[in-house]
Amino acid sequence: MTDFKTVFEKYDWKETHDSILSKGQADVHRALQSSKRSLEDFKALISPAARPFLETMVRRSRELTRKRFGNTIQMYSPMYLSNECQNICTYCGFSFTNKIARRTLTDAEILQEVGYIKSKGYDHILLVTGEANRKVGVNYISNAIRLIRSEFSNITMEVQPLDQQDYEQLICEGLYAVLVYQETYHKDEYKKHHPKGKKSDFNYRLDTPDRLGKAGIHKIGLGVLFGLEDWRPDSFFTALHLKYLQKKYWKTKYSISFPRLRPYSGGLEPKVAMTDVDLVQLIAAYRLFDEDVELSISTRENAVFRDNIVNLGITSMSAESKTNPGGYVVERQSLEQFEISDERSTEEIVKMLQKQGVEPVWKDWESSW
Repeated sequence: MTDFKTVFEKYDWKETHDSILSKGQADVHRALQSSKRSLEDFKALISPAARPFLETMVRRSRELTRKRFGNTIQMYSPMYLSNECQNICTYCGFSFTNKIARRTLTDAEILQEVGYIKSKGYDHILLVTGEANRKVGVNYISNAIRLIRSEFSNITMEVQPLDQQDYEQLICEGLYAVLVYQETYHKDEYKKHHPKGKKSDFNYRLDTPDRLGKAGIHKIGLGVLFGLEDWRPDSFFTALHLKYLQKKYWKTKYSISFPRLRPYSGGLEPKVAMTDVDLVQLIAAYRLFDEDVELSISTRENAVFRDNIVNLGITSMSAESKTNPGGYVVERQSLEQFEISDERSTEEIVKMLQKQGVEPVWKDWESSW
């Protein structure tokens, strides 16, 4: 049975990069006129040649999003359970080599954090940890899900990649979705940024969505960390991955996130900058490429930018996020994984959305727990 690695290895990074840059305005026009857009059309839509068509792309992206998702934004809140990590990553505040105070939340502390998050109205929660399978492995995560599953209709997690049987166990506990970002699909650059730890295994990470699909997860979130490499080929490979997964695991839902490299203590400068206009182009290109995929934006982005893209193609958004374990109540001053940019309260975000005619949605399905 074909896996994504087999598909991925048919493509060369430089050839893909050059192919995107070779697209002309005729290719963009053809992509815009197409009723069912291909991966070649996606290349055209993310190419420099598409920049003069940006206004048209944004308008169509807005129309498609409202047609499919209505005037709504799904609200979610991340909760960091632990900053323990066994990996060395050049861009992360939790990296093993960083001399920071490590903390893993106890059951009581988890419930304290949940109490605050629930008080703000959230019914969708994203559980996040560093990658430390001994201290925050499957048993710890399973316990955390059991502890909170009666409080939320949607539990998503972003933790270390796991084996298929581990995902099956967590799904039985109440896990709904998993976010797993490849960080970059450039294999050589990936190794530079992940020199040690389990995360240094590029192929194991690449295979994670396949294991999730086989385990029967409800939703898989994909993405890369913009700044590690050129955003255009990385975005193409994400789109390639998305289409492969949709064809193979057709019952599963999918989302794309757009994290740009953010500062942390002693942090990494982006190798390739991604401008606001670049990100607007990419969001619109994804929406034109796939009407059904969910597109998510986090508090990594600043308030002005987030306000301006609400009606562009985004379908989910976090607010008032804390990227340190216990950051809401338990230990507000502990080290963050990265600096957030939009620090407005949940109430302020809600008012902003409503002012733009968008309804914040807190719950979109009924939990069985």
